[in-house]
Parts: sequence; structure tokens; C-alpha cells
Amino acid sequence: MKYISSRGKSLGLTELIAIAVGGMVGGGIFSILGISAEMIGFVTPVAIFLGGILALMAAYSYVKLGVYYKDEGASYAFVKRTFPGSHKAAAVLGWLVIFGYISTLSLYSYTFASYANSQFSIADNEWMRKLTAWSILLVFYLINIWSVKGMGKIEDLMVYTKLLILLIISVLFITHGRESFGSFMEKFFHDVEQTRLLAILIVASITFVSYEGFQLVINAVNEMTDPDRNIPRAIYGAIVLVITIYLVLAFGALFAIPLEDLIRGKEYALASGASQVIGKAGELMVIFGALLATSSAISGTVFGSSRQMAAIAEDGYFPKALAKRNRKNIPYTALTVMVLLAALLILIGGLRLILEFGSITFILVSLIIAYTNYVIRDKTGSGTFATLASIIGLTGGVILILYYELKHKPEQMAFIAAIYVILGTGAYLYARRRERLDEQKNSD
Repeated sequence: MKYISSRGKSLGLTELIAIAVGGMVGGGIFSILGISAEMIGFVTPVAIFLGGILALMAAYSYVKLGVYYKDEGASYAFVKRTFPGSHKAAAVLGWLVIFGYISTLSLYSYTFASYANSQFSIADNEWMRKLTAWSILLVFYLINIWSVKGMGKIEDLMVYTKLLILLIISVLFITHGRESFGSFMEKFFHDVEQTRLLAILIVASITFVSYEGFQLVINAVNEMTDPDRNIPRAIYGAIVLVITIYLVLAFGALFAIPLEDLIRGKEYALASGASQVIGKAGELMVIFGALLATSSAISGTVFGSSRQMAAIAEDGYFPKALAKRNRKNIPYTALTVMVLLAALLILIGGLRLILEFGSITFILVSLIIAYTNYVIRDKTGSGTFATLASIIGLTGGVILILYYELKHKPEQMAFIAAIYVILGTGAYLYARRRERLDEQKNSD
């Protein structure tokens, strides 16, 4: 659906940045710190920064295509409109986007459960963690089925509140840190010298999922003022802001919490060492911040992705049943399937599997978008060098994660590969079905 005019539009730059930041600052930052600390220690902030640079590279094509098309369908719409004769391209992108959202929904729910259970004896019980994750999915499923309007009213408040809490947590970590600045920098540079560049780049690629969500700005194109100016300013501004937030939080955590504590409690890394540093009240603030951030992200993901799944189903690339809506215009079948598939991914995978599958998927989607922009770069006013640099960077990100999986977790790699075979088969079958329908129409 194209943007038509700015008359009556209510979303300005501030609101659009809030949408993008709210989409990015979810469960990712709370889950990647412990995993990154385990892999590269004090070099974690460097990897987080490089992950942000990769996100900026990906954002370049989203911005160019978003301004050119002004279509709230974002990724899926860009590919469908750029390659109108290719049902396969639209189907593949549609399936990747939706299952990418399913992985992030699983990640947010799993991270919520890890922090929610961290205060109890069941903290390390994997089945209790999965049960809690399923429970929060069910809560937001019911909210989106029956009370979407009510949840929408508090979404902005949740975004700004979680940012304030993250800032307070970071300041508390830095001011109560056990390390002197000199000692911290000594450990930082030691790990920089000892850590292979390849390992840093792998972690940077894995952290990409923590920046997923900036494209939500484009989904709001019909409600924004001056999209030609506000799409690029909102997306780039939000990514830079989120990079800053993540860096401050990462430095603060490493400055205050012993590395072994971050590694030991990697699923709930910040809470695991916070009580020893900033006391019980500070630990509870960390947990509250994590629960608020993940809740906000779950709510937004369930809401937006279910509607995108319904739109793709209406185009014939998913079963038509997923396009059904109730009297409130809620796509209840798509909503149900999204939540059930997220619950299934939680059942069969742990945090690292979900995190790495999500990162690979969204880098692949961003790579397809970068290629799409390259094809029509003359129309979008994109620089050839910048577009090619984005394609090369994103391709490198995919290769790095796959290399790590193949070398260190081949069984996990096999599982991820199997998922992609299923996704590819499903996309191909529905694309062929659309092609046959088009052929029948043309013959008639």
C-alpha cells in the first residue's frame, strides 16, 4: 500500500525513532552479552560496534527503497514490486521474513523466561524456562486477539521506560564497578591482542539480530510526515542511538561484573552478577528492564508479523487460511500459527540456536534487499560503491556464521540447514502454484 499524502499524518521524527528503537532494543542485548563474553571476553564492545556498522550497511538499501517505493510492506513489497514477474523471489523473501520474525519472537520469549526465572531455584531448569517462555507467548497472543488497542496505547511508554532503565543500569554499573579504569583497559587491550579477528567478526555477525527492527519505520509510511526526509533520518538516527546504548551497557557490564559471572549466567548475564555489584534493588531493576524490553518486543513482533503473514497469504504465497480475519480485522489464524511456530522453535532449540538462526535469517533478508536495491540503483539514487559494499559485508556475515556453526556446532548447522530446506521447498511450491494460476488466467 503506497503512501499518498502527508495530510493528517501524525508520526514525526521523534515518534519514528521510537518505533525503530523499540523494535531493536528487545531481548537481543540481554542475551548476547553473556554469549559474546564467553567467546571473546572484553572485546565484546568491539563486536557490538561492528554489528552496528553491519546494520547501518543493511539500512542503506532499506532507506533507498523505502523512500523510492513508500510502501508499508517494506522488505516483501520491495522484492515483489522490483521483480513483478518472479513469484519465486517474492515467495522466498516472504517465507524468510516471516520465519525470521518467528525466530526473534522465540528469542524474546526465551530471554524473558531466563530473566523471569533468575530469582528462583528453577533458574537453570531448561524445561521451566521453556514453560515460562510459552506462558508469556500465550499472554501476548491473548492480548493481541482481544485487546490490541489497549496494548497499543502503552507501547510508546514501554519503549521510553526501557531506555531510561537501561541508562540507569549502565550508570550504576560504571559507578559501582570493581575494576579501576586502568585495570579494565589493560584487560581490554590484552583480549584485543589475544582474540583472533575472525572470532570478533563472527560475534559481530551473530549480534546482527540485536539490531533487527529498524525497518519497522517503513511499515509506518502511511502515517508519517515527510517520508523523504524522515525515513533516512529516523532509521540512521535510531541505529546510531542503539549502537550507543549497547556500547554503554556492554562497557558498564564488563566494568562491573566479573567475566566469569557473565559467562556462567549467560542466558541472564546481566542479572547473574548485578546483585554483587549494585545490590538487590539494582538486580531487580536489571530484571525489570529485561522483562519490560522483551515484553515490548514480543508485543510489537506478534502484532506486526502476524499482519505481514496475512498479507503474504492474501498474495498466495502462504495457505489462504492464514489471511482470515475476525470482525475486529485481526488476522487470528496467522497470529495463532506465528505463536505456535515460535513455541515449537523454543521447544527444539536453546538460546544460541535461536539467536544464530535469527541472525542468519535477517542477514539473508538484508542481503536480498541490498541486491534488490543494486538492480534498480539508478532509480533509487543509490551509489554503486555503497550498495556493493553492503552486499559484500552482508555476504561476509552469512559466511562467518555458517563457518562457525560448521566448525564448532555441526549438529546445529545441520538443523539450521534442514529448516532452510523446508522453507525453500515451501516457498518454491507456493510460487509454482501462483505461476500455474497466472498461466490459467492468461489462457482464459
